[in-house]
Amino acid sequence: MKAPVTSAPAGHRRVVRTLAGAVVLALALTGAAVVTVGTLFAGPGRRPAPGAPATGAAAGPVPSPGAPGIGDPLMPLAGNGGYTVRRYTLDFDWRAPRTPFEAGATISATATQALSRFDLDFAGNTLHRVTVDGTPAAAERHGDELVVTPAKPIPRGHAFTVRVAYTADPTQGRHRDDAIQDYGWVPTSDGTVVCAQPDGARMIFPANDHPSLRAPITFRVTTPPGLSAVANGRLVDTERHPDGRTRWTYDSEQPIAAQLVQLAIGRFTFVDSEGPRGLPVRDVVPDGLVADTEEYRSLTPDHLAWLEQRLGPYPFHRYGVLVGDTDLPVALETQSLAVVPRDDLLGDRVDAERNLVHELTHHWTGDSVAIRRWSDLWLSEGHARYYERLYSAEHGGADLESVMRAAYEQHDQWRHDEGAPAEPTDATLFKVMRYDGSALVLFALREKVGEETFGRIERAWVSAYRGRAAGTRDFIALASRVAGEDLGPFLNPWLYGAHTPPMPGHPDWRVDPVED
Repeated sequence: MKAPVTSAPAGHRRVVRTLAGAVVLALALTGAAVVTVGTLFAGPGRRPAPGAPATGAAAGPVPSPGAPGIGDPLMPLAGNGGYTVRRYTLDFDWRAPRTPFEAGATISATATQALSRFDLDFAGNTLHRVTVDGTPAAAERHGDELVVTPAKPIPRGHAFTVRVAYTADPTQGRHRDDAIQDYGWVPTSDGTVVCAQPDGARMIFPANDHPSLRAPITFRVTTPPGLSAVANGRLVDTERHPDGRTRWTYDSEQPIAAQLVQLAIGRFTFVDSEGPRGLPVRDVVPDGLVADTEEYRSLTPDHLAWLEQRLGPYPFHRYGVLVGDTDLPVALETQSLAVVPRDDLLGDRVDAERNLVHELTHHWTGDSVAIRRWSDLWLSEGHARYYERLYSAEHGGADLESVMRAAYEQHDQWRHDEGAPAEPTDATLFKVMRYDGSALVLFALREKVGEETFGRIERAWVSAYRGRAAGTRDFIALASRVAGEDLGPFLNPWLYGAHTPPMPGHPDWRVDPVED
């Protein structure tokens, strides 16, 4: 996600018990598969499912509740334990802006433990019914958690299907006091765009909502005459109904994290072109903005080629820009179709290209290489900011070294106010330290190992973890292997220290004093 330009140049439903939380945190820190630890969260508020075998029964593991979260310390109830999602199929019967409409989600999953019940992340909306394998299931709402108790327990390893019917509320949104600001459903004059980062997908559909958890998605969206629908991935089919409404079917093609989902409805023009090696590029533009945004949108093939020289092949099957015809505060790297506010494309070219390159970079770092937990966000936003600044420096923007020096001067203040790059809190997650402050860490690494070795580290990072989740420890280990030296003693103070370390090769750089 692109943060606003900085001054630098250029309610949880329950408290997880201490022992369970400690074990889950330990597993998360080691990168273990914490989604299978649902039994750790079985507390007094959890009732056994009807028909669950008695403790000690001989017929396999005793069914127990799946965990209400995967143990991310910053967002403990994000994601869910006890199962993995194989595919989401979403059905939306859109009617009009700011008007509730009928919706359904079909979730194909596999149990990773014997389940007496399980959770889905699902906020707001009017719930109608839930079935598991075609049989009605009990469902309770607890804050953002939808607790589903099937008619009979689900054995470990069993594939099962959950269907949730509900009335979607396209006025639902939330606010954060950081770069995200307003998110969820974002209304436009004739429809909507979706900005789900960080935890807004649950306002759109029931999900396993954590950035490390991904599954392919089929979207089936019905629109009134004159309106189009667009979503991540490939348009599979359009079906015109007798009443003039049209059903649009999209396939995400590759697994996608819930926070990177895009669903937009409006009067759109679809503009097709090609990127490097014939990569399909599809821009989606409100009808009245096609000509005015063409100059900057047409630069995408050049941006793709520039990034491929540094990071290797683009990791998805297609790309494009969705122009947001609304007062969006920021752009967002929604997978294969980044949403960029109209105002970003109607102003200065240098600023427009910074935003476009930032969101495109995320498709390597953040979308393809997902973060393992929220405290690893510096890897996503820091890389996007670094390449945005590097591109800008080469194309008429501020000199990279001067921008990094300005960030260095403010780094201790950012550490004081917002935490070290790899130590955010929920409230400071999308503050400037995760952007310019984290780009500075990558600049420092480049100064330490040299430009050639740094380039090899970067290409190895996006190649080794393509389509996977990875975290800070993974990055340090990989960088050390590529560089042929242990970089932990160098990177750890940059990522976790209370004070900014000296910048390699720049002994004259100074950090400004901290002001309370």
